[in-house]
Amino acid sequence: MVRIAVLGAGRIGRVHMANLAGRIPHAKLAGVADIRAGEAATAAAQSGCPLVVEDYRELLRREDIDAVAICTPTDTHYEMILEAASAGKHIFCEKPVDLSLDRIDKINREVAASGVQFMVGFNRRFDPNFEKLRNMVAGGAIGAVEIVRITSRDPAPPPENYLRSSGGIFLDMTIHDFDMARYLAGSEVVEVYTQAGVLVDPVFCAVGDWDTAVISLRFENGAMGAIDNSRRAVYGYDQRAEVFGSGGMVSNGNNAAENHVYYDRQGGHLSPPLPFFMERYAESYRREMQAFVEAIREKRPVPVGGADGLAAVAIGLAAAKSVREHRPVALAEVYRRTGAAQPAA
Repeated sequence: MVRIAVLGAGRIGRVHMANLAGRIPHAKLAGVADIRAGEAATAAAQSGCPLVVEDYRELLRREDIDAVAICTPTDTHYEMILEAASAGKHIFCEKPVDLSLDRIDKINREVAASGVQFMVGFNRRFDPNFEKLRNMVAGGAIGAVEIVRITSRDPAPPPENYLRSSGGIFLDMTIHDFDMARYLAGSEVVEVYTQAGVLVDPVFCAVGDWDTAVISLRFENGAMGAIDNSRRAVYGYDQRAEVFGSGGMVSNGNNAAENHVYYDRQGGHLSPPLPFFMERYAESYRREMQAFVEAIREKRPVPVGGADGLAAVAIGLAAAKSVREHRPVALAEVYRRTGAAQPAA
């Protein structure tokens, strides 16, 4: 049994708490930490966990806890990860690991030296739809990959206070698409060109961010990629992907509450996409935590590690740089400005 404490009892933290409380074999929710004691106690009680503390360090000192799931704001990750590694706890951390490549690089080096497992929460890899695409591409079903296309649109923008600390659209929202692009293409991104604007809400101007973007990618293997993002899709949570290759094409569409299509004299009618990521990716959150538990139990590498966390943030930084400077940006430029090592292509 892998005994896991959840650090942070917010929206994602509660998802992981519920899964660890009984939906994942060989896993136990062993504790909850959050500075908001009342909210944490309520969430923990719903998951049947009696151990609730305000200071996460209390959980790191306990011998009856094997691992932590870090679900706190991004600016807290660095310290928590290093302290957890020092305490010998295996670590699952929600994305992004940090907003600095240098700090992520240090995290990766320290975690490797500690010998604990470190997994980054790119849950879309564990969604059956995207996993099917990846398996077909990796199995040669479409030949050599030539084009990867990803559409990712939120139903509504997040509140202003969240936007001010999120790291911006590319490190908060598109970071999932950057990871998915690498995952589907089976190759590292080497160049990014981005166009972005504020078409949805003027609040994005106020916080120095964008709400709409189109990103072009060039991969090391010669393939090309295109990602389109919007913070507002009035019809629901829009999540689609397509991979085109020398021998064919594979794509996936949105999940809906009902999958039938009804036709009458006015035409065809179908259900809209599921309303948001909590519904769309409910199963992927369970499956990613199960993969973390299995990696610990079987002493094998996690499927999404620190190098993946570093690469996605680097692409996000390159995308923002491309918008500001109105030019393509090579990933090598972003890495050169830091002490972080660029992943081998």
